[in-house]
Amino acid sequence: MSSQTKVYYTPEEYLILERQAEYKSEYLNGEIFAMTGASRRHNLVAANVLASLHGQLRKRPCEVYSSDMRVKVSPAGLYTYPDVVVVCDEPLFDDKQKDTLLNPTVLFEVLSKSMASYDRGEKFAHYRKLDSLTEYLVIAQDKYHVEHYTRQSGNRWLLSETDDVQKTIHLSSIECDLALADIYDKVEVDK
Repeated sequence: MSSQTKVYYTPEEYLILERQAEYKSEYLNGEIFAMTGASRRHNLVAANVLASLHGQLRKRPCEVYSSDMRVKVSPAGLYTYPDVVVVCDEPLFDDKQKDTLLNPTVLFEVLSKSMASYDRGEKFAHYRKLDSLTEYLVIAQDKYHVEHYTRQSGNRWLLSETDDVQKTIHLSSIECDLALADIYDKVEVDK
């Protein structure tokens, strides 16, 4: 019987490998986790959110990034790629490469069946350690459903959710509105 020895990497080793890799990987506690490709629905939802926010944030002091912007959750040691990221203060980066953001204001994750519980649970627990984070949205790709978490005083989080495609979600920290009809434009959801 053979057993494989687990290999652990430093954050610096991870970044060297990641910047040369042909595919994206996340990093936590010395381990590197390869990311799988996203479905058509996943890509449509993320692109719709990005497009809606980009238009609303034009000529304002906020920036919106796609899933290629890596985010570092310093207190947790997590390097990850949220589906959409908004930063409204001066962007702070991990190093001179400017490819690892430290201070996101709003994060979006499009749920997949394999990652839904992680995105709502452990990953959100890591995200909550970011002092800059004020809102977190998880969006289903197979049905109309958005969970919107908003930071309250005392580091409490308020959840509101909707599955009504006629509703609009107000993102108070960035003064933007996201209509579910826009989020799910051209997305075929399960009935």
